[in-house]
Amino acid sequence: MEPTQAGQVVVIGRERGENSFAPAQQHLIGLIGRSWAMVFAGGGFRVKLYDVVQQQITTALEYISKEMKELEKSGMLKGTLSAEKQLSLISGCTDLKTAVEGAMFIQECTPEKLELKKKIFGQLDLIVNNDVILSSSTSTLLPTKLFTGLKHVKQCIVAHPVNPPYYVPLVELVPHPETEPSTVDKTHALMKKIGQSPVRLIKEIDGFVLNRLQYAVISEAWRLVGEGVVSPADLDLVMSDGLGMRYAFIGPLETMHLNAEGMTNYCERYREGMIHVLNTFGPVPDFSGEIEQQISQAMSEKTPADPEHLNARRAGRDECLMGLAKLKEQMKSN
Repeated sequence: MEPTQAGQVVVIGRERGENSFAPAQQHLIGLIGRSWAMVFAGGGFRVKLYDVVQQQITTALEYISKEMKELEKSGMLKGTLSAEKQLSLISGCTDLKTAVEGAMFIQECTPEKLELKKKIFGQLDLIVNNDVILSSSTSTLLPTKLFTGLKHVKQCIVAHPVNPPYYVPLVELVPHPETEPSTVDKTHALMKKIGQSPVRLIKEIDGFVLNRLQYAVISEAWRLVGEGVVSPADLDLVMSDGLGMRYAFIGPLETMHLNAEGMTNYCERYREGMIHVLNTFGPVPDFSGEIEQQISQAMSEKTPADPEHLNARRAGRDECLMGLAKLKEQMKSN
């Protein structure tokens, strides 16, 4: 693929006047924005990183360069272009109007603050044409909160990635009630083209799908530890060496289908038992107090909560995710 044939994508890090995160504490073009840039470049798209502070752009570009070269050495670089060619597709800009010129897709990655995001989309609404897609990386804010009232609302959508996006391909596509079906279709096609795994939500809901499933697991995990049923370490083992082994390849509904003679047979066998267990679930935890301290202590014994140890553990996690991604690709090709 020739780089100039694919079009331009803009990744937005921070807008003017947003100074709530000090650079020493938070990379303003953070992991999500950097990962999006790498994924789009891997698909052959020209990428423009936008931030009001040039140093943030420079830092992001340096990080991306290092990551891509390491991925190329390990054989895990996405796309068909070399790391050098992909890096040549990524540049930065500190002026929003200049950044979005010629863009066909804009991915917002600012901090999870409703007023900040609304301000960004309000500014974009004034300068974009009727063809560009406006997309948000938000994990919690509903499209009706973000996009209602914009004159380009038909072109707006949430494209929520999973952390870290470069290694975990899922993207939740959540439309506003006024989003044009063509906007969803084009975003879905774009995500497929850059190697991600998009899923369409038919309508918006708090937490979307991924976080609702994740919070359900976290909530019951918290209760099980708090009620003295299992230790934090063994609870995590239930997922990593139990449910997670299956869920890395098939989802809960297909698991049900395969664990009996089809879905109908599974429900016939286990319906009463499932309902009985579900009726024993307790209230939503407050995620504080003694249980928080107990779990925090257990997690810190395994990985101390300081930058050095946390970053080392994250690097190990990402290496495992890379290996899993490679395995899944091999299985698809077979």
